[in-house]
Amino acid sequence: MRKCAFLTLENPADFVIDDEHAVAPLRRLGWEVFMMPWTQKQVSWGDFEAVIIRSTWDYWNNVPAFLETLSGIHRQSRLANPLDLVHWNLAKTYMRDLEGKGVMIVPTLWPDTFHAAALPSFRERLGSAELVVKPVVGANGEDAFRLSPSDPPERVQDIARQFVGRDSMVQSFMPAVVSEGEYSMFYLNGRFSHAILKVPAASEFRSQEERGAEIRRVEPEALLRERGREALGALSTVPLYARVDFVRTPGGDFAVMELELIEPSLYLRMDPEAPARFARAVDDWFSS
Repeated sequence: MRKCAFLTLENPADFVIDDEHAVAPLRRLGWEVFMMPWTQKQVSWGDFEAVIIRSTWDYWNNVPAFLETLSGIHRQSRLANPLDLVHWNLAKTYMRDLEGKGVMIVPTLWPDTFHAAALPSFRERLGSAELVVKPVVGANGEDAFRLSPSDPPERVQDIARQFVGRDSMVQSFMPAVVSEGEYSMFYLNGRFSHAILKVPAASEFRSQEERGAEIRRVEPEALLRERGREALGALSTVPLYARVDFVRTPGGDFAVMELELIEPSLYLRMDPEAPARFARAVDDWFSS
């Protein structure tokens, strides 16, 4: 049996994780899977033929340590997704690269500093009364805020204080996020696998399952499939896995919200064939 490590977080109690669905299909292909917290020290990564970043959903609390772990793995074994893709995808400024290659993204500004006095300018430049501000490095919807013109100044000032000394991004709020939901398209070794629709809970705009979002399996329409191919085609390297999140625009098109290449939940449980597809993708990727 070949040995494969799934990198996880130390304490998964507060998260919905479905990586275990891939264990049996991988075993049938000759892989023994070990769940390894990325924070665990003194691991001989060279004992594994494959190390796959999975549910490391606390890494943003200590990014330097996370990258140090991945660099160690990179020197001793084969890492997926590769270290160069991780570095590129770590900061959401990768969205600028996608836009530069013709991929439609949610309209975004990249201010040096987020402060309340700039909100009128942000609204004018984006043509949107409602905005979303979030950190350039972060995940799971942490410190992402929806801003409305009716917000009291005290709330805006409180939010601004969250971004002191932190790079931020300001986006148009997309109404379809709450009226329809957010689409996630999953790709394994460059091929489309499955798709879901994440509908935020009432009074919420963030679509994480841990925040009460409803998750539905969907068959993506042709235009959404095309936009997914365009987003994946903008990458210089074919990743083992990718999740592209989309929202419908007011004009009926689809804009990229995020392209996740580090540790996206793959929602393997939402498609009965997805675990076997993932196992085959791993076997092919690490056998090449």
